[in-house]
Amino acid sequence: MGTNKKLRIGILTSGGDCPGLNAAIRGVGKAAILNYGMSVIGISSGFQGLINKEYIELDERKLSGILTLGGTILGTSREKPFKDMTDSKYALSKPELIKKNYDDLKLDCVVCIGGNGTMKTAYKLAKEGLNIIGIPKTIDNDVWGTDLSFGFDSAVYIATEALDRLHTTANSHKRTMVLELMGHNAGWLTLYSGIAGGGDVILIPEIEYKLDVIAKFLEKRTTMGKPYSIIVVAEGIKIPEKESKNTSAGHYISKSITEMTGLETRVTILGYIQRGGTPTPNDRVLATRFGTYAAELIAKKEFGKMVALQKNKIVSIPLNEVAGKLKTVPIDDPLVKEARLIDTCFGDEI
Repeated sequence: MGTNKKLRIGILTSGGDCPGLNAAIRGVGKAAILNYGMSVIGISSGFQGLINKEYIELDERKLSGILTLGGTILGTSREKPFKDMTDSKYALSKPELIKKNYDDLKLDCVVCIGGNGTMKTAYKLAKEGLNIIGIPKTIDNDVWGTDLSFGFDSAVYIATEALDRLHTTANSHKRTMVLELMGHNAGWLTLYSGIAGGGDVILIPEIEYKLDVIAKFLEKRTTMGKPYSIIVVAEGIKIPEKESKNTSAGHYISKSITEMTGLETRVTILGYIQRGGTPTPNDRVLATRFGTYAAELIAKKEFGKMVALQKNKIVSIPLNEVAGKLKTVPIDDPLVKEARLIDTCFGDEI
């Protein structure tokens, strides 16, 4: 009787960091080692580590105590091996190097944890013949095919806390406060935190706004005796091209409001604070669920898939259905409709 070969897997984190990456690494690694008897390596700095063959052996001890840590113990990068395929310091192309190192390391699968760009690269590697499993992470919640990505809940919590603090300053000084949040193409973070933090105006990339609509809304609030307003802006909203070269979305909105209404306005850009720190309990749970399910898929040899959350169930979907797609906020999303019912302005004419 033959014996089953002990599977050897790699884990990498790619793209921007976010809370929950270490919880996902732990979920994959612990389930793989303890439940399925696999050996596990951690690949350093995303796909760059696969190109340079930089990795560490992961055992249960190395995976202990990392559940609550922000960032990623493996490091990350924005290396896109299929975008810039050649580099003069390498004799082979980057995809060829990755395939060679995958074979040299005797890997049976690589778990790629990341956002949209990572899933696109993961799919291309799967097409090259590598066994790949994807796990979605992003604070933007814009990975197609999953209701939630870990990192999002933590970012909403951080942004909402910032809004809570801005309310007290805005009220004290009777000012209009603008908070700019991350989100180039998708407004989920701005929408959720804007509602949770009591934003009066919420501007997201998916809904086209008009400055005069915002100005009239703020002036109406003033005439109603409301001494201050909170405006939550996604960094990816459209602003005039000549302005975009010199200023951010938040500063553009702030300056425009002051010029049009005379209201004293201040802007805060939350920036990388949104991505740092310890994950919320919800993100720890979701990352763990994703990680353990990824290990289960590997054990079943169901490759070329991404783990996803759909209707609160962990499922898997083919990477070819995810690659190149973006999950944006529908303009008729229930949350948008419900926000309008409490007089939230989205800058468009209703």
